[in-house]
Amino acid sequence: MPPSSWFLLVFVWWLLLALAAAAEQQEQGGEGCSAPKRCGKLNISRPFWLTDWETRRSCGRPDFEVTCEFNTTTPVLRSYGPGPGFAIIDISYEERSLRVVDVLGKLEAFSPQKKEASGRCHVPSRNTAVRLAPPFSIDPVANMELIFYSCTKTAAAAAAHRDDGSSTPVEMPWCGNAFVRAGGRYGATGDGNYAIQGCATTVMPVQSSGEVDASHYKELIRHGFVLTWQLPAGKLLPPR
Repeated sequence: MPPSSWFLLVFVWWLLLALAAAAEQQEQGGEGCSAPKRCGKLNISRPFWLTDWETRRSCGRPDFEVTCEFNTTTPVLRSYGPGPGFAIIDISYEERSLRVVDVLGKLEAFSPQKKEASGRCHVPSRNTAVRLAPPFSIDPVANMELIFYSCTKTAAAAAAHRDDGSSTPVEMPWCGNAFVRAGGRYGATGDGNYAIQGCATTVMPVQSSGEVDASHYKELIRHGFVLTWQLPAGKLLPPR
């Protein structure tokens, strides 16, 4: 092969590398985005990135954006749709998993609620799963289910005395028409398996390796649940 052809091949190879590096730099927001950043007790590294409130610069994929006000609070992963997101308690980059708390579900489950016009009490209003979107998913192995019921007065009486071999519903303290009960392994059965006529049903995951005691629902929600994530096809994490 003539020397000029070798030179052309080397030049094309170098140009492709330069273009790839430039594209990666643009995706990550440029200089200063690759270094891990601290939020509370956690280091936030790729693929996650912290919102820069001053520059509004993007340092990665929107799905992995994490907020941290003044770098002193718990990092929060945004939810799919309106409302508070998921407070991050711990991250395992090697296992691509993180333990989080559903902030909206916690607020709704912990706060005394007024009865609605229907006679039902307002408990967690949306299944946690509907507030998550790819690349995140709830780990079915590490999590169990908590099921909340907000019932009419008649349905509440039936739910309290229900005997179908499942766990006994626990009455929530501020409303006799609201109950919480323990389910099985997360996702093992459809949500319809927990339905009670006359009751609105909401499912929240909680981390557990064994049986769940629904009477401790506050502690279970505070402890959080496990999410996993998948990177886009062909995308490898750079060294941290």
